[in-house]
Amino acid sequence: MNTRPARSRWLSKGAVNGVLLLATCYMLFPLVWLVTAATKDAGGLLAGNAFSFEGFDLGGNLARLAEYHDGLYFRWYLNSLLYAGVGAAACALISVAAGYAFHVYDFRGKEKLFGLVLLGVLVPTTALALPMYLLASEIGIVNTYAAVLLPVLVNPFGVYLSRVLCAAYVPDEALEAARIDGAGEMRVFWSIGLRTVMPGFVTVFLFQFTAVWNNFFLPLVMLSDQKLFPLSLGLYAWNSNAHAEPDYYPLVVTGSLLAVVPLVLAFVSLQRHWKAGLTAGSVK
Repeated sequence: MNTRPARSRWLSKGAVNGVLLLATCYMLFPLVWLVTAATKDAGGLLAGNAFSFEGFDLGGNLARLAEYHDGLYFRWYLNSLLYAGVGAAACALISVAAGYAFHVYDFRGKEKLFGLVLLGVLVPTTALALPMYLLASEIGIVNTYAAVLLPVLVNPFGVYLSRVLCAAYVPDEALEAARIDGAGEMRVFWSIGLRTVMPGFVTVFLFQFTAVWNNFFLPLVMLSDQKLFPLSLGLYAWNSNAHAEPDYYPLVVTGSLLAVVPLVLAFVSLQRHWKAGLTAGSVK
């Protein structure tokens, strides 16, 4: 009996599992370092023993983080929640509404306009930071919350994904039935269109939430008041000072650990919806 095919099959599975295990370890390695390093003081971090829990002082680091500059870090935390939470929710709603309009309505130049939307997907956001700063300067909103919030309300990829999901999920018969019953266009969108593509809404929300939460260059260009900084920019400022003042290192590391929490919570709590949205988009 020839056992070579079975042996080759097991070797192939073992190789694939080994590669996946190495990839998992590679991705988890920085997170493990972050968790253990957040329990160290400046001396422990500079001594290079960040992977041990010797000298566990996470509570002290959290207390110093809360006390430093009258809790400036948590002001940055609230700013990031505002920029990412409100910005991502509004962006998801605008993207779904635009995708719904592209799918449902016929108007002159629709496909050309949608082509411009697709062209916007190819433009990196960093290339737009300076033009957006000049526009913000013209209307007088530089160094305000609006300077960061307004640009994140637009997501060309979200519009594209929403149109694909509307084409897959929104039934034309239900829309027509609602219109016959006397529902206006806004009521039809809110009661049928939006609820039907809710997985797409959550998917766009999570994509934009992650992008805005990690956004660095736009706040760097727009903001100069530290009280308006998001976490990414505030931690960068602290890390720049850590070379001269090593006491900043525990603050930066502990602050970075806390900064990961909202992203993890968002993906874990909404994973059922965004998985459905990604699957539908890929199938379509």
